[in-house]
Amino acid sequence: MLEVSNLHLWRGERHLLRGVNFTLFGGQVLQLLWPNGTGKTSLLRCIAGFLHAEEGELRWQGKPVADDRDGFHWSLAYLGHETAQKGDLTAFENLRFACALRSPFNAERLRSALAGVGLAQIDPDQPVRSFSAGQQRRVALARLSLWGARLWLLDEPAANLDAAGQAVLTGLLQSHLQAGGMVILATHQGIELPGADCRHWRTPQELV
Repeated sequence: MLEVSNLHLWRGERHLLRGVNFTLFGGQVLQLLWPNGTGKTSLLRCIAGFLHAEEGELRWQGKPVADDRDGFHWSLAYLGHETAQKGDLTAFENLRFACALRSPFNAERLRSALAGVGLAQIDPDQPVRSFSAGQQRRVALARLSLWGARLWLLDEPAANLDAAGQAVLTGLLQSHLQAGGMVILATHQGIELPGADCRHWRTPQELV
């Protein structure tokens, strides 16, 4: 369970988020459909620990995040606008490096993750800088599936994905939610997740 209580966030002289409150349980997804510039990305980055809130509290599993930030960060995965990959490494090397920061996986598991996002046929020696933007996004989704985090924070996760890639993303989200995971995602169009416990928030004021 994630609880966000009375969260206030400033960006420079602008009071961006005012008294945001919500609770998210396992198996639930919160889709932020706010207009550009109203704080979707800032809220995600604040929860992830990249931005400091001037007021408010985050609680994870009933305990203040401030009491165990490392434990909370171990439980979340963040995927932003950038895919956070090293261009000179192959897809396999990028996954191996990213997973080693948490828990190493064997080569078969990494290949399976790439196959799961539709990249089974890529040249194993091809650096990701030569991939299309959609292929790079798929590698990032493969990384997401490997980390085993309970809470996913996703900023425009469908960016640069074609119809097949969007289907891959939907499948990953549904599997994660069915396993008891939680998702907060920022998106312009919304993502259809049939059968999921999904909430759509169209303005920041709905979370106050």
